[in-house]
Amino acid sequence: MKIGITTFVTDEGISGPKLGVALEDRGFESLFLPEHSHIPASRKSPAPGGGELPREYYRALDPFVTLGAVAAVTERLLLGTGVTLLIQRDVIHTAKQVATLDRISHGRFVFGVGTGWNREEMADHGTDPRTRGALLDEQLVAIRKIWTEDLAEYHGRFIDFDPMYAWPKPVQQPHPPILIGGGESAAERAIRHGVGWIPTAVADPAAIPAQLALLDGHDLPITVAFAAADPALLDSYAEAGVQRLILSVPTLPESETLHAIDEIAKAADRYLT
Repeated sequence: MKIGITTFVTDEGISGPKLGVALEDRGFESLFLPEHSHIPASRKSPAPGGGELPREYYRALDPFVTLGAVAAVTERLLLGTGVTLLIQRDVIHTAKQVATLDRISHGRFVFGVGTGWNREEMADHGTDPRTRGALLDEQLVAIRKIWTEDLAEYHGRFIDFDPMYAWPKPVQQPHPPILIGGGESAAERAIRHGVGWIPTAVADPAAIPAQLALLDGHDLPITVAFAAADPALLDSYAEAGVQRLILSVPTLPESETLHAIDEIAKAADRYLT
């Protein structure tokens, strides 16, 4: 099992390049960055964990720009989005961004996608929250066509384009790994599209078998996110066959972030390279 890190890179914490170098130096496999284009002031949608929405949600840097900067100063670290809110994005532009980042990183990109939870944020992008799942399904098919076909064409309910040329193509073949973030519906979507799944980590190791049973025997890659650095939890996910565990790091100034990842590295030492 590989160990990655997820955190909000903001204008108030450690920079992406410094974080990336520190993670690679300590043997972590990957860095996954979340995405929010903005946070609507209405705040009608409740925060995922309840209570007040943490400050870093309001100040997150663009993940593609940040990971591009990290790619320039690292050699082995995998670079992932956890997750890209694809339903709020133009699929053609995003296909080019992913392919470009995969190319400049020499094939180190992992594309985590999801539908998100903030309905007001979706609506500001012109996305109807009621049909966001169906939209994501079409986007996943269309974006793979753009990456893999010289003359790509797609006609659906939400995504519609005539034959077109779009380069660059990704370095990874047939394209970068795709991981669907979320719970039961995300697991079902991963099965339909034949791609990976990113569930949120459970707190109790005893709950792992029931969680992973959502894939219903399908042999798909699993990356578990937002895990605590609990050795018992790490070992249980490893024994269950999980490919990757992404541990959370709070958004902190540089020195405090380095201390936090040092502590995580101690807990996960046997899984680091």
